[in-house]
Amino acid sequence: MAIATLTAAAALALPHGVHAADAYPSKPVKLVVPFAAGGSTDIVARVLAEGMRTTLGQPVVVDNKAGAGGLIGTEAVAQAAADGYTVGMATVSTMTINPLLYTRAAGLGAKLTPVANLVTMPSVYMVHPSLGVNSFDAFVAKAKAQPGKISGAVPGPGTLGHLMLASFNETLKTDILIVPYRGNGPALNDALAGMVQVMPDQLPSSMAHIKSGKLIPIALSANARSAELPNVPTFKELGYNELNQLGISWFGIVVPKNTPAAIVKQLQEAAVKAAHLPDVQKRLKTLGAAPTDMDQGQFAAQITAQTQRHKILLDKAGVKPE
Repeated sequence: MAIATLTAAAALALPHGVHAADAYPSKPVKLVVPFAAGGSTDIVARVLAEGMRTTLGQPVVVDNKAGAGGLIGTEAVAQAAADGYTVGMATVSTMTINPLLYTRAAGLGAKLTPVANLVTMPSVYMVHPSLGVNSFDAFVAKAKAQPGKISGAVPGPGTLGHLMLASFNETLKTDILIVPYRGNGPALNDALAGMVQVMPDQLPSSMAHIKSGKLIPIALSANARSAELPNVPTFKELGYNELNQLGISWFGIVVPKNTPAAIVKQLQEAAVKAAHLPDVQKRLKTLGAAPTDMDQGQFAAQITAQTQRHKILLDKAGVKPE
């Protein structure tokens, strides 16, 4: 009788909705993507969701909540029940730039628990064919010869694309005119039309345009050359390691703060295992992406370090919080 009483008391002490660690998950898990369908984050999320369906043993349903550069979807995750059934996609932008860009996002990171950094993805610098260059050296030479005459598209002020082009200007001593757009889609459309001559972008959303010849790749921010673009050098090869590191995007998952540690651990293990499944790795490779081996503590430290780096770059670019 005493044992039964203690068991009942222990069950009552568990967080609401969590009856036992081994009961999770007992229903589908929602994966919130803070960007619109079709973008790089959404593509990666759907690949991971299929893998996690296997490793978690429950469907993982992607829920796109776009708006304010990823802020709206990230807020939705922070405000959700801390029961492991709402998981958010985390990116460089949502975790290390938005808290510096938006006043309302300043304390958002404290309301989230980093779970795992799962995937890294290269960025590519592309030029329009009308510029008449097809290599990094030729582009830099032209940019230096025509200061202020070449324009570059970025998704918005303070975005990673903005920081990449601003850092490119500072490092290479060029004067590319940075043109902010309201999102990646409009920026890419004008780059394709030749309204702007250069654009840095994540590789998956640009690969089709590169393969069609509508845009010409000149350099990658990547850990290694892309199998799809074997002739395009990385910034690291070219001697610009800081530019290389700045442009490498990552995708991880976060949960609301106070999610039980046992559930966080189970999610971490399931997500990391999913990212390394052969089918998932194969699909990631076609995107130019790769799984990342990083535990929870390393992921939190990475977020802190990159936030500090981006604060310096935003200050240099003169971007103030909204």
